[in-house]
Amino acid sequence: MTVAREASVIWHEAECGGYAADLSLWEQLAAAVNGPVLDLGCGTGRVTSHLTRRGYEVTGLDLNPRLITELAGAVQGDARDFALDRRFALVLAPMQLIQLFDGPGERIRCLECVARHLVPGGLAAFAIVESMPAPVDTASPLPDTREVDGWVYSSLPLDATVDGGAIRVRRLRQTVSPAGELAEELDEIALRTLDAATVEEEAKRAGLRPVARHSVPATEAHVGSAVVLLKRGT
Repeated sequence: MTVAREASVIWHEAECGGYAADLSLWEQLAAAVNGPVLDLGCGTGRVTSHLTRRGYEVTGLDLNPRLITELAGAVQGDARDFALDRRFALVLAPMQLIQLFDGPGERIRCLECVARHLVPGGLAAFAIVESMPAPVDTASPLPDTREVDGWVYSSLPLDATVDGGAIRVRRLRQTVSPAGELAEELDEIALRTLDAATVEEEAKRAGLRPVARHSVPATEAHVGSAVVLLKRGT
């Protein structure tokens, strides 16, 4: 029952929950705006919970209702088409959320939604991977793992390739039951290739003004990313 009921939550926690390289930037931006924050694609609350623990007022939004079941204040919604009854001083889109969308039309829809939900002078920050680093001769990465009710979940990064206008990231997911039975599957996520200049141009069409770029450093397990900072007019 655990596998069927909670698999998406467990895999999300295993593969994304331990990432922390970007948290200091989101905290810095939240401190600068001094107002409510919206976390797009919040998942199980990696960023939302971090900022909430530090005293910020944060609303999380995610398309998958299972991921937000235990996240207080989170709402189910599509980042390309959402309507909330409030505005925010800061909207965050961590972990390449905007690169999951299928082309400029969907990205602009998201940017327009963000613009409508910002207070005058409010900020929005979008994290993207502009390119894959050249491969280096290093030891194979260790799998991300979780153990839940005697079940062991292991997610091993295999490769990341650029193919057909997308960065395709593959992982081998393995599940071991309490009885020792092994099941495995390949999981692939496609991120549309994108650069900061393109995000900035599309943001202008949505009524947002580019104001800065930041960077998140690479870690042993994750590539670095660029963060495009946008502002709504006053």
